[in-house]
Amino acid sequence: RVVAKAKEIYTPTLNWALNHRRHVVAIALCCFGLSMVAASRLGSEFLPELNEGTIWVNVRLPASVSNEEASKVLRQVRDALQRIPEVKTTVSKAGQPEDGTDPKTISMAEVFVDLKPQETWRTGVTREQLIDEMNDAVSALPGMEPTFSQPIRDNVLESISQIDGQIVIKIAGDDLAVLKQTAEAIERDVKPVRGVSRAAIDRQGDLPQLLIHINREQAARYGLNVGDVQDVIETALAGKASTTLWEGERKFDVTVRLPQERRSISELAAIPVPTFDGGSVRLDLVSTIEQSSGAMNIARESGRRTVAIGIFIKGRDMGSIVNDMKARIDKSVVIPANYSVKWSGEFENQERAMARLSVVVPISLLLIFVLLFDAFKSIKSAALILINVPLAMIGGFVALWIFNIPLSVSAAIGFIALSGQAVLNGVVMLTVFQQLRNAGCQVLDAVKQGALQRLRTVLMTAMLAALGLLPMAMSRDIGSETQRPLAIVVIGGLISATLLTLLVLPVLYASWFGKDKPSVKPLSKA
Repeated sequence: RVVAKAKEIYTPTLNWALNHRRHVVAIALCCFGLSMVAASRLGSEFLPELNEGTIWVNVRLPASVSNEEASKVLRQVRDALQRIPEVKTTVSKAGQPEDGTDPKTISMAEVFVDLKPQETWRTGVTREQLIDEMNDAVSALPGMEPTFSQPIRDNVLESISQIDGQIVIKIAGDDLAVLKQTAEAIERDVKPVRGVSRAAIDRQGDLPQLLIHINREQAARYGLNVGDVQDVIETALAGKASTTLWEGERKFDVTVRLPQERRSISELAAIPVPTFDGGSVRLDLVSTIEQSSGAMNIARESGRRTVAIGIFIKGRDMGSIVNDMKARIDKSVVIPANYSVKWSGEFENQERAMARLSVVVPISLLLIFVLLFDAFKSIKSAALILINVPLAMIGGFVALWIFNIPLSVSAAIGFIALSGQAVLNGVVMLTVFQQLRNAGCQVLDAVKQGALQRLRTVLMTAMLAALGLLPMAMSRDIGSETQRPLAIVVIGGLISATLLTLLVLPVLYASWFGKDKPSVKPLSKA
């Protein structure tokens, strides 16, 4: 009954299409043009953000913060987060681990937030609302500007560019002062861009330093050389092994150094430096001690000094934000000669993936064309089937536009799968046309009979793929974010691909391969 009803609807529609070929082709081209307009408004991103079920909070403390003060501040951050009902537990860490695998300073702190099961959350509360509440709670503490990520996502971002941020701008040059000035100008320009939630220069700030200048002439008067004075300074500040402690077969060096509280300028000035005659002289008599500040971090990439700006985004696609930032930087910031600006982070991965797809997809289509030509022994037949591919994309672009989903690698893979389905339906339809023509049918008769014969097949293959991907398109569970664009593209594309296979393909075949008049005798509904 379903097939009979489908044929009842399809028969007059196909008759109209064959009698109005130019109108059908014009409508198809208009739909394709409108879908391209929709595609231009989609925006782009590398991959949709995966919901891992937990939240990772990054907190930046002053560069010169002490261990004790960092612990105190992180305790306050944990307490602020724990007041949110949906938070199950929090764990904070600052600095680098003992194995040195995560080279961070004590001022770079992170808080792991484990959430309760979603069914126990307050009614109507979403993950985005929770992050907003956490941001308000932490930002209420003096000097706190937190950023929010997720454990796996944070590690992936750091592995891409070694900098915290979804988008990373790297300025490379030789002069630290010029680099800092240029980075600050770029930071000021990108902050007002819509969708930028936070932008900050990586590891910005100065650390307090002790500068000890040895007076060589004064040291020589006491019979000392530079190495003698440096040994004393090294022992006082860094420590030096003075003896060895044995415990069974194990031995340990016993290191001597000044305690932390005695490393002020006055304490260091009074340190005795032994002389060769058995006496000693104060350190300040053979050197000048002063307190200064130095760069917290001097990074290099490809042999050049580099300053990076980490940018977090929210509520807007990455491609549009980057385009706006580039426009503002080109207009307002003058990049000095011999200095370069590089865009990294997820945006770099996105550009790399799209560049590879721009090479792989044409090669794949060329191989498909070669296989089709080998199967049908006709360039026109192979080209006719491949026309289905761009026309099938109409539904995919429109579906992304309707659901407000940016174009990503996941969606691009959906278009590749959709292309395969469109080619398959084209082969199914064109094969029966060729078989009927070989059996002696005229072109229009072959088109009419073949289209009706393959109606059931085309509908079944389209519904099979669409219904199979429907759960992926409707799912909202953890991990569904990366699958949804693919499923929506394929389902939306199958709608347009099926219509094009059933209407446009027969019209094009009749126009390309037949010499019959456009007007045809109506099909029987039987």
